This record gives sequence, C-alpha cells and structure tokens, in this order.
Amino acid sequence: MSFLTTLRTWARAVKRDAVMLWFAQRHRDTPVAARVVCALAVAYALSPIDLIPDFIPVLGFVDDAILLPGLIWLAVRLLPPAVVAECRRDAEQWLAERGAKPRSMVGLALIVALWAAAAYAAWRYFT
Repeated sequence: MSFLTTLRTWARAVKRDAVMLWFAQRHRDTPVAARVVCALAVAYALSPIDLIPDFIPVLGFVDDAILLPGLIWLAVRLLPPAVVAECRRDAEQWLAERGAKPRSMVGLALIVALWAAAAYAAWRYFT
C-alpha cells in the first residue's frame, strides 16, 4: 500500500469519526465527560473555518493533523464500545446518503469568538 493510499484511508477515517462524534454527543448512553469532548471535537471538526487557517504554511495543517485526531482519539476512549459501533454505522450511512459532512454553526461561532478574543488581546497588548 502506498503512502498516499494510507493517507487517504486515514483522512476518510478521521472524517467518518468526526461525523460519528456528532451522533455520539446526542446518544442517550454517552457519558457526560465523553459528551463534552465530543461536543468540542464536533464544534471544531464541523466548523466551516479552522482555528489556524490552512493557507498558513505548516501550522495550517497541524490542527487538522494533530488536534482533531487527538480529540477524536480521546472521545472514542471515553465512549462505550456499543455507542462507538452504532454511531460509526450512522456516520457511514450519513456520508453515503448525503456525501458531505454536516456543518456546525456553533463551531463557527466558537472559532470566530476565539479569533476575536485573540485580536482584542493583541490590540490591548500593543496599544
């Protein structure tokens, strides 16, 4: 298997698991701690914009390559195996039917608020 094939497979799994967490945060058997981690990961993963924009060399892809998989890994570790299996099936069905991941307006608001807070902090620091 080539490196690019492995990378594509990994990227599809991350996309599927991001959608899986969207279903898991709403699942009745999800523990509270897992629900919080799922909500954070989903808000970030499904936000239409990134915390660090992709056009910034190297740093733009660090969040997608490290932060998101780390949050997904933590959430999956906190979720019961039955919830993970059921929500992965739901995510695969969603992606097969709709062909795209859902969008999170809460994630958009969170990222915009973080950028606004950073801009305000920088403005206060430098003025």
